[in-house]
Amino acid sequence: MIAPSFASRPRESCGVLGIYAPGTNVARLTFFGLYALQHRGQESAGIATSDGSRSYLHRGNGLVSHVFNEDHLKILQGHLAIGHNRYSTTGASRLRNSQPYLVETALGPLGVAHNGNLTNAAVLRRELLYGGVGLISSSDTEVISQMLAGAGGETWRERIGVLMDLAEGAYSLTILTRDAVYGVRDPWGFRPLCVGRLNDHGWVLASESSALATIGATFLREVRPGEVIRLDHTGMTAWQGVDPKSDRSLCVFEYIYFARPDSLLEGRSVHQVRRRLGERLAQEHPVDADMVIGVPDSATAHAIGYANQAGIPFGEVLIKNRYIGRTFIQPDDRLRRRGVALKFNPLPDLEGRGKRIIMVDDSIVRGNTSRAIVDLVRQAGAAEVHMRVASPPIRHPCFMGVDMSTHEELIAARMEVGEVASHIGADSLQYLSVEGLLEAVEAEKGGYCLACFTGEYPVPAVAAIGKDMFESW
Repeated sequence: MIAPSFASRPRESCGVLGIYAPGTNVARLTFFGLYALQHRGQESAGIATSDGSRSYLHRGNGLVSHVFNEDHLKILQGHLAIGHNRYSTTGASRLRNSQPYLVETALGPLGVAHNGNLTNAAVLRRELLYGGVGLISSSDTEVISQMLAGAGGETWRERIGVLMDLAEGAYSLTILTRDAVYGVRDPWGFRPLCVGRLNDHGWVLASESSALATIGATFLREVRPGEVIRLDHTGMTAWQGVDPKSDRSLCVFEYIYFARPDSLLEGRSVHQVRRRLGERLAQEHPVDADMVIGVPDSATAHAIGYANQAGIPFGEVLIKNRYIGRTFIQPDDRLRRRGVALKFNPLPDLEGRGKRIIMVDDSIVRGNTSRAIVDLVRQAGAAEVHMRVASPPIRHPCFMGVDMSTHEELIAARMEVGEVASHIGADSLQYLSVEGLLEAVEAEKGGYCLACFTGEYPVPAVAAIGKDMFESW
C-alpha cells in the first residue's frame, strides 16, 4: 500500500481473476495472475477455490507475494478459483474487508470478488440489515455476496439476474460456486473484464488481458456491458444479464493511468493510446524547451508521444524506486519530510542540467507529489520546468470505484490553472482538453465516463459516498 503522503495518484479499486481448469493447479495460476494485476491494488489479496464438493479460502493484507506462500497454495485445492487484489474505495483497509468473500448458501458455496463501487450500496445494505442479515465488514462487496446468497431463484443464473436488476454503479465480478465460475459486468461497463482460453480445457476471466498472457491463456474478447459469462464443464456460456446502457461508460482513466501498458482495451494497445494522448497534448500546448521527460513510469508513454510530436528530444532525469511505495512500513518523521525523494531520485549526471524541461505527467490529483517532483528537477539543475498533463483537470469526485471522493482533495477544484502552476512551482502548466482526450481515445468507437473532468455522472452521484461510510454502521 502506498503511504498516505505519497498517494497523489488516482487509485483504482481492485483487480479480479477467475479460472476454470480441470487437472490444473488453479491456485498457482491464480497467484501468478494476481501478480500481473498487482498494480490495480496493493492493500490485500485473496484466492478462493472449489474442488466440486468443498471450498477453500486464503486472504490477507499486503502484496500478493506477502499474502501467499507454498503452504497456503497447497491448501487451496480444486479446479475452480477466483482471486482479488484490493485498493479500498468502500470499506477501510482492514482484513475483514479483504476479498474474495466466501459464504455457504442453500445452493452451496459462494465466493465473490468485486472491482468497482455500488452507488446505491447504502440503500441495499440497509435493506439487508433490516431484513435480519448480519454483516461483518464495511465493504459493498459483502452486500453483493449477501444479496446473491439470499436472492430469489433456484439457480445462480436467476440470482445473478436479481442482483443485476437491483445493483447500480460499477461492478466487474468474478463469482465462485461449487461447479462453475461466473464473470459479471455492469451494464455501463465502468470497469474492465475480459475472458480467455487456457489450453484445450480451461478458461480464464481477468480485469486485464496482460494477466491472461502471464499465465499462458489466449485472449478471446472483453465481457460486454451487462453480460454474464459462465465457465464450467460444458465450456463457456454467455448471456445478457441486463440490457447494456446506451451511454456506455468505461472509465477513461483505464487508458490514462490504470491499465498496464501491455494490456488491450477495446482491441487497442493501451501503450499506443497513451502515446496519442501525449501527441495531442503537444499539439494543444507547445512550449520552447530543450528536453521532454515523463514522470516515471506511468507517464513515460505520454512523454514519448509529446516529444515525437514536438520534435524535442526525449530524455530521462528521474529514476523511480518501484518498491518504496509498496510497503506497509511507514517512514519516520525525518524520511517523511523528504517526501517524494523516497520514491524518485534524479540522475547524478543529469543530462538536463541548465536546460528547459517539459515534464509530462498523466494526471494531477492533490498536487503534493507534482510540487515535490518539480523541486527535485530544479534542485538537479533544470533551468525551467514546464508541466504538461495528459488528462484534463480533475475537478469532481468519483463514485464508481476510484479513490477520489471529495472536492476538497482535488487541487483543480479549488484553484485555477495558473494557481496550480504556482502551487507546484512550475514555470507553466497546461492540461489536455476534454476534446483532445476524446480524440486520442477514439471516442467514436466506445463511450467513456468523464465525470471526474466534467461533473456529468452516468448514474446519480451520491455525495455521501466515501471509503469509511459504513465503518460506524
